[in-house]
Amino acid sequence: MILKIINSALILVAVFMGFKQGWAMFMGKPEMLELFGKWGFSRSLITFNGAITVLSALLILYPKTFVWGNFLMAAGILLIICFHLMDRDLKGVMIELPFLLLNLVIIYLQHPFKN
Repeated sequence: MILKIINSALILVAVFMGFKQGWAMFMGKPEMLELFGKWGFSRSLITFNGAITVLSALLILYPKTFVWGNFLMAAGILLIICFHLMDRDLKGVMIELPFLLLNLVIIYLQHPFKN
């Protein structure tokens, strides 16, 4: 029971962060345009990436799409980590790493309302 409560809290954190970051990308916030722009992302691609991130956050909420949502979000985070590594930006990698691990832990613990 305690594990389900902890997992539920972790899921809410992941969904909140995914939605927040995805919405910032979707709306074209200057910091997102700057971050992704240095890697050659066009504004359209940043908007698309934001929409996928928001979608993945919402998919995490439902038991049937839980794994797909986590997979999409983890893939997006891994993409950002790879770009930081190409820039040799270890600080950027260290900032993103906990969010990747959060998705992996949530997948391991599974959806709390799964049959």
